Amino acid sequence: MLRFICIVIFLIAYLILTIPVLIVEWIIGKFNPYARDISSLRIVQWGFKVILKITGVRTTVIGEENIPDEAVLFVGNHRSYFDILLTYSRCRRLTGYIAKKEMDRYLTLTSWMRRVYCLFLDRKDPKEGLKTILQAIDYIKNGISICVFPEGTRNEGEELSMLPFKDGAFKISTKTGCPIVPISLNNTAEIFEKHMPRIKKTHVVIEYGKPIYPDQLDKDTKRHIGDYIENIIRETIHKNADLV
Repeated sequence: MLRFICIVIFLIAYLILTIPVLIVEWIIGKFNPYARDISSLRIVQWGFKVILKITGVRTTVIGEENIPDEAVLFVGNHRSYFDILLTYSRCRRLTGYIAKKEMDRYLTLTSWMRRVYCLFLDRKDPKEGLKTILQAIDYIKNGISICVFPEGTRNEGEELSMLPFKDGAFKISTKTGCPIVPISLNNTAEIFEKHMPRIKKTHVVIEYGKPIYPDQLDKDTKRHIGDYIENIIRETIHKNADLV
């Protein structure tokens, strides 16, 4: 319980104390947008790393060398709020995450999310959802990676289970030709979700798969690319189950 309280205190302090920083970042962006983007990335990553340090989580990372030095579509399974912190804190390039629309309401938090190119998906409005995908495609074309959890929500089922992947997000890759990098996450729900509100010191495994270029797939596999990536991640989390 102490870890949970410490994280809440840190998060509140971070969101309040970084309000002036947002203003400074806005000024920097007027003269050097790229410097602002990199600065914002590192500031958010620092906050995430502090929170992960408080949790005491131990992380085994496999295959990080598989990530190419270009804009990619990261695709992962999703069981915990901490999936975002664990993966975003490791991003070397500018990367925007696709979050649910309900997150677009928390003032300073939302401001930081937009500053680091996060997009807010309205799952109830297909027209607005399409706009989000088109914006993500535009980001990829401008060299900004995108990360999405195609299950659509956190999977609260048994460990090693997965919800079916929704196909819409894969248009980001098929329309741009950018590589898809699968992210397989093991044991992340053990940090918080399995015993809320306690934060538990635990061990998680993150594996980055080899990049998959949609244009190099055969026609049938490309048509069912969501199923193809889903199977890769499912096989990987089963393979890594004994490591946690």
